[in-house]
Amino acid sequence: MSAARYVLGFLGLLLMGIGAWQLWSLPRPEDVGVWLVGALVLHDGVLAPLVLAVGFLVAAGPARGVMRGALVVAGSLVLVTLPLLLRPGPPPNPSALPLPYGRNLLLVLGVVALVAASVVLVRRRRRGPDGPASAVGAGSRRPPGDGPRAKPGPRDQDGGAEG
Repeated sequence: MSAARYVLGFLGLLLMGIGAWQLWSLPRPEDVGVWLVGALVLHDGVLAPLVLAVGFLVAAGPARGVMRGALVVAGSLVLVTLPLLLRPGPPPNPSALPLPYGRNLLLVLGVVALVAASVVLVRRRRRGPDGPASAVGAGSRRPPGDGPRAKPGPRDQDGGAEG
């Protein structure tokens, strides 16, 4: 192992020790434990199965890349704004929530969905009604040498197709 690994390992252990010391200096450290167990149950029992189900549905769809991108953006937006929206009571800072963030979050998520749908539609239009093969044209022949090679004939001893 290199010296950098030892230094990083030592720093990691030091930071874990500082975190444990801070935890035990709280008046009720068991509250943090309850919160951590709740977060673990919520993640493993609700969030992870939901993400897997959506992932399976997206993987079966025709526009996988666009859908993945839109879902990552939407998930990030929700993760950033949801704690502010779910906080009970008035905000500690009066300027923290001066706007209707719930409505604005829904508007931004709508814009993300609209952009994703637009990208899918533009890609489908560029491809044409028959998909990628429509650019080549119906009934067109393959160029010579573009496909499986024929068995060598008596005049063609190098193994290539006659052409």
